[in-house]
Amino acid sequence: MSKHTDAAGEVLLERRGCAGVITLNRPKFLNALNLNMIRHIYPQLKNWEQDPETFLIIIKGAGGKAFCAGGDIRVISEGGKANQKIAQDFFREEYMLNNAIDCCRKPYVALIHGITMGGGVGLSVHGQFRVATEKSLFAMPETAIGLFPDVGGGYFLPRLQGKLGYFLALTGFRLKGRDVYAAGIATHFVDSEKLDMLEEDLLALKSPSKENIADVLDAYHTKSKIDQDKSFILEEHMDKINSWFSANTVEQIIENLQQDGSSFALEQLKVINKMSPTSLKITVRQLMEGSSKTLQEVLTMEYRLSQACVGGHDFHEGVRAVLIDKDQSPKWKPADLKEVTDEDLNNYFKPLGSNDLKF
Repeated sequence: MSKHTDAAGEVLLERRGCAGVITLNRPKFLNALNLNMIRHIYPQLKNWEQDPETFLIIIKGAGGKAFCAGGDIRVISEGGKANQKIAQDFFREEYMLNNAIDCCRKPYVALIHGITMGGGVGLSVHGQFRVATEKSLFAMPETAIGLFPDVGGGYFLPRLQGKLGYFLALTGFRLKGRDVYAAGIATHFVDSEKLDMLEEDLLALKSPSKENIADVLDAYHTKSKIDQDKSFILEEHMDKINSWFSANTVEQIIENLQQDGSSFALEQLKVINKMSPTSLKITVRQLMEGSSKTLQEVLTMEYRLSQACVGGHDFHEGVRAVLIDKDQSPKWKPADLKEVTDEDLNNYFKPLGSNDLKF
């Protein structure tokens, strides 16, 4: 068994049994992903992909509370305001890693136990297998901080059932436990007390094929007991979600929710009205465009959006209100959807020429 860890040990990379194991190791920060971690994971992933002795890759979070609560965006906001290159480097290298996970030729198993949001979704959802537990908590909460559901959200969200992805993207709605599986974010559900055994069984496989790995995961999934008879939390609302969120504009979605007037509709309306108007408009267009693009095309688009957001007002204000001062009262500019013009929006989606993300 070999271990590589950097000085701070923020990510552990180990060869164990038949697998390469990545452990996100910042439990005090809910394993938030930073540039240092990305720069350790990417080359190791590529090495293991080439290594004939490595048959699968497992990624998990340390500490039991989180898989990965997202990118370390506070650092990016501070760096972006000071015009440092970190905002370019972080998003570029994070999205390159998301793509590498998607293209990975070895089976990739993400154990998404605990909080899995934003950047943590990017480290898992593009992999072949995603294992949720009753402690899983999924969300893409970026519209609340003046950003958009990135890390390939423009690719995987519009491909969820009906308009579920649009709903999750605009509201930041949190899915818990078996619902993460029911929504299609996870491929399997395992009771958390069995997670260590599952990992040991995977590591003990001898030169496994993709099918051998799937068989082990399927067996654990079938035996899982927790909430096995529970229906999907959004099941009763899906017809309405599909109808409300099939509108082409944020304004029309809001009108649909107002016209419906049910308590669930008004609850979502209240949430959406707190979000950055610019972020909401970016997100609807991002998902609509992303629904017919490849993941690489989506990540290229999202890189353009990320740089425009870092250069704008709402992202820094959202980080301030939610993560720094924690007053939860961001002052968005523009403060009203009407003031976010098509011209403003087009500027966010503009190509960056030689600075574009290239694969």
